[in-house]
Amino acid sequence: MISVAVVGGGLAGCEAALQLAARGVPVRLHEMRPTRRSPAHRTDLLAELVCSNSLKSTDPLTASGCLKRELELLGCRLLALAAEAAVPAGAALAVDPVAFGRRVQAAVEADPLITLSRTEVRDIPPDPDTVWLLATGPLTTPELQAALAEMTGRPGLHFFDAIAPTVTAESLDMDVVYRAARYGRGEADYLNIPLDEAHYHTLVNDLLAAEKIAVKDFDRADLFDGCQPIEEIAASGPMTLAFGPLRPVGLEDPRTRKRPFAVIQLRQENREGTLYGLVGFQTRIKHPAQKALLRRLPGLERAEFVRLGQMHRNFYLDTPRVLNRDFSLPQRPDVFVAGQITGVEGYVESMASGLWSAMNILARLKGEELPDLPPESICGSLLQGFLFDRTSARFSPMNANFGLLPPPAERVRGKRARKELKARRAAAAVSSWVTSCAAARGPSGGES
Repeated sequence: MISVAVVGGGLAGCEAALQLAARGVPVRLHEMRPTRRSPAHRTDLLAELVCSNSLKSTDPLTASGCLKRELELLGCRLLALAAEAAVPAGAALAVDPVAFGRRVQAAVEADPLITLSRTEVRDIPPDPDTVWLLATGPLTTPELQAALAEMTGRPGLHFFDAIAPTVTAESLDMDVVYRAARYGRGEADYLNIPLDEAHYHTLVNDLLAAEKIAVKDFDRADLFDGCQPIEEIAASGPMTLAFGPLRPVGLEDPRTRKRPFAVIQLRQENREGTLYGLVGFQTRIKHPAQKALLRRLPGLERAEFVRLGQMHRNFYLDTPRVLNRDFSLPQRPDVFVAGQITGVEGYVESMASGLWSAMNILARLKGEELPDLPPESICGSLLQGFLFDRTSARFSPMNANFGLLPPPAERVRGKRARKELKARRAAAAVSSWVTSCAAARGPSGGES
């Protein structure tokens, strides 16, 4: 019987492994930790979240919320496990990373059709009884990068990702920091540090002057906007931060009844509420300088940093030009890929990619052709639309967003009304797709 070798125990790899095993396919899931460590991971748990603990909004009028609804319809396994490990985050789904990783690992280890192998895979040898799924993520090892470059005929592309600092809650000055939800929507789960004009401009000047980890000139174009370092944002203009990640709109200080000049938000990062991350403060500033400039801010004078910001080189494929639409390699149809190396950016997007690649493998094993996902859906517009759009000379990663969706046929006035229409249309399209696939299988058919 043909089995699937999944390489990489991250979000995409674990989602794919669970999907395949649930449909009767034997899986060997390879995770190189702890045999070989990565520069970003801190534990040996599967599905470790290495950047933020937030899986973004659950509001169906956001692209992330819409994507979550679609994945629920498609039977995503990891989203349900994330809900079990959730911590307070207002209208967002944030998780305790350790609790989430333990739940995912327990699900994998409990499945009799999944064999978890703590071994490093360095090459992808052809085997008539094995289908490969590479879900090694943005920290793919140099050896596998070289193997992929050989199989695709061109080298992988690189970009930089950044991690924001994390502080202990007890080290914050709560006489300065206040709880609030933007515009009062949802629970007041975020902590907020108000900045007056003087503090704001001091921060901007400190960010520009701080000693930074060197980035070669040819690499600067590879900084991905969705995780751009805060000093890069500050360098684009003195007020860019105030209109971006530090925007104070809707965050009035309840003690003064006034809106600060700027606001630094902190998001809870564990179930106990003892750790908070500085939202938007991913950086390549050297660690001593990070501590110094952040402790000059109100509320952070005595901040205890359990993790400081960092940057690391990431890897992804030029998907429009090197992959088939089912995410297999043209030169090696027995090799599929999933997750961030395909060009999706974000935790939930990686789950979606793992799920979709697993469904494509299942269709291949059955000799079937999987129907395209509806373009009106976030999944379809990202996984089959954007990722295979060859009109751009240079391919860059992308998060889920409503801008990927086709405009509605009817004219709708108002931004909210347009979002509502797109969200309803997306959910309906995916629901119809699932129903049509089930009907095509028939009463005695297998899973697609």
